[in-house]
Amino acid sequence: MMQQLWAKFTDHLDPFLFAIVTAITALGLLVLFSAANEATARVVSQSQKVAIAVVLMIGIAHLSPQFIARFAVPLYALGIVLLLGVAFGGEVVKGARRWLKIPGLGNVQPSEIMKIALPLILAWYFERHEGSMNWRNFAVASALVLVPFGLVVRQPDLGTALLIGACGFYVLYLAGLDWRIIVGGALLGALGFWAAWEFNWLHDYQKERILTVIDPTRDAQDAGWHTTQAAIAIGSGGLLGKGWLNGTQTHLEFLPEKHTDFIFAVYGEEFGLLGGIVLLVLYLLMIGRCFVIAANASTLFGRLMAGALTLMFFTYAFVNMGMVSGMLPVVGVPLPFMSFGGTALMTLFIAVGILMSVQTHRKLVNS
Repeated sequence: MMQQLWAKFTDHLDPFLFAIVTAITALGLLVLFSAANEATARVVSQSQKVAIAVVLMIGIAHLSPQFIARFAVPLYALGIVLLLGVAFGGEVVKGARRWLKIPGLGNVQPSEIMKIALPLILAWYFERHEGSMNWRNFAVASALVLVPFGLVVRQPDLGTALLIGACGFYVLYLAGLDWRIIVGGALLGALGFWAAWEFNWLHDYQKERILTVIDPTRDAQDAGWHTTQAAIAIGSGGLLGKGWLNGTQTHLEFLPEKHTDFIFAVYGEEFGLLGGIVLLVLYLLMIGRCFVIAANASTLFGRLMAGALTLMFFTYAFVNMGMVSGMLPVVGVPLPFMSFGGTALMTLFIAVGILMSVQTHRKLVNS
């Protein structure tokens, strides 16, 4: 009886993808224990969030992509309403208004919802216009991207805004956006960045983060502190690392945000270059499997949704590792399935559940 229930519970999971995600999450909990100075309570809290997220992932994997598509408009509308709620009455943390206090749920970051809601509504919209797409459809889709992008930039949260914008762009690209428009948009983006810099539309701390990438030593005690300490931590790990719980940068409190955005620096210091290669291989295997699922999807909605979510995983990992290693500005992007946090973790596991739904229901359709 129990075996039948377990089989029914897991029959819509993709075994390979689930194994890879589980391995990365387990590594995350291991490193979190060290990053949190061996605070068991924090690891237990994260483990509880992981358990809830996994159950949520399994539930979504059992839903058909067609059923999931029904939530596109309501979820997008809810996300916009919550972002407006943040704008007018959100919680201010470290000078930024990014959180909304919801009774029974605590502080929620609505921008995380848009990382799922935006590609979902775009994939739904393009499937409804499959076979008759023109520039008007792409104009409407672009407007759907710009609204949440602008609301998140206003918080200000440039890192999350760029991720949301990237998720939207991925769907537009996969739907067949003309390369001339992409090149034109890139040029306009470069012009917009120049204007933002010249006319002081960027916050001072955002300018400092960009300048710090060029020269981390220009203000090593302030703006460059994160990048400098992360580089020291990763570099001191050497080939094999200092060993679990033995990271000096971590345990002597030199490394900031070590359990969230900079957890990769903790990992690099304690597990070294070889450990970093293992983690990179795990991410590449996960992303590769997700690309296969996207390529084999049986509907346009499935292909667009799975493709955008796969590229979202890649962007998360690339941006986080890039900023921790000093190649990109510090923008506050967590490392997928490893950084401490609840809302982002739920978003990631929901995305995995959608990918599993696309894969397993493709099998059902083909059979």
